[in-house]
Amino acid sequence: MSDRTPTLRRDGIAVTKERLYRRLVAGCALLTLFVTAGIILALLGETLVFFSEVSFVEYVTGTDWSPLIGEETYGVLPLVSGTLIVTLVSALIALPVGLAIAIYLSEYASNRVRSVLKPALEILAGVPTVIYGYFALVYLTPILDGPLPISVPVLPAGFPVVPEFTLVVPSLRTFNVLSASIVVGLMIIPMVSSISEDALSAVPDSLRNAAYGLGSTKFDVSTKVVVPAATSGIVSSYVLAISRAIGETMAVTIAAGQSPKIPSFPNVFENLAQSTQTITAAMVQIANAESRGGAVFEAMFALGMTLFVITLVMNVFAEYIRRYYREEYS
Repeated sequence: MSDRTPTLRRDGIAVTKERLYRRLVAGCALLTLFVTAGIILALLGETLVFFSEVSFVEYVTGTDWSPLIGEETYGVLPLVSGTLIVTLVSALIALPVGLAIAIYLSEYASNRVRSVLKPALEILAGVPTVIYGYFALVYLTPILDGPLPISVPVLPAGFPVVPEFTLVVPSLRTFNVLSASIVVGLMIIPMVSSISEDALSAVPDSLRNAAYGLGSTKFDVSTKVVVPAATSGIVSSYVLAISRAIGETMAVTIAAGQSPKIPSFPNVFENLAQSTQTITAAMVQIANAESRGGAVFEAMFALGMTLFVITLVMNVFAEYIRRYYREEYS
């Protein structure tokens, strides 16, 4: 009896610890739910007050946003279009570059190169966003501004004469969409490359070896076997990166300006050269205003709820795609 007592006591302590750990982990999981619910309730309360003073139809269909200057107007379309343009251009830069970096780290780079390059990407992700904004404003815009001459080489006699021409890039304003989009794209590259590299590394080597056994090259294995097998993880990295771009604040506030406008079509380059304002930048502008009440202040919460809905729809759609392409390996 005495020999079994210490063993039973140790087993009882182990069971108690296991229950404590389980409750602690469950508490952390519930904490995230409570925080999310609290944010939604905080936004929803002021948003409902805002829409009691401003027409919802006017808000979602209006093409003029000017809550602080002159007659107050609350059309959110210019802010949504500015946010989507910056996000789209930054995604066109970051997604392919980030995936290419991930493929290199996973399939081509040696352990030594990977040990240097991956921490460098993490450092890039740790740079404060305000620095990116000032970099775009002070250095990137002057570099991008100006005409781009394109000359046709001299052709031998007998060829039809083709006149020289110059492709003129629209003169960039001090605050412009292009510079802001480029720096936001640079900011989200580490997120795409890091998560995608983890997804590519998780693909079993048996798939690679089978492809090599059939005579495939490393490039074919990387692009036709490994990348399709890691599609769900790559899509997750894309969604997180795009959500990060949508919610970016300081870089776009400094680099893109505070001039909300509806983009003009089909002159896309002109839109990139102009100033714009994103949803987050408008929230910063309202928060810095002297007014602390009324529809102007409540509009900040309506914008926050709009941003929340946009990111929620994106994440739900991405989760559907991730589950559709998910591969399970035993």
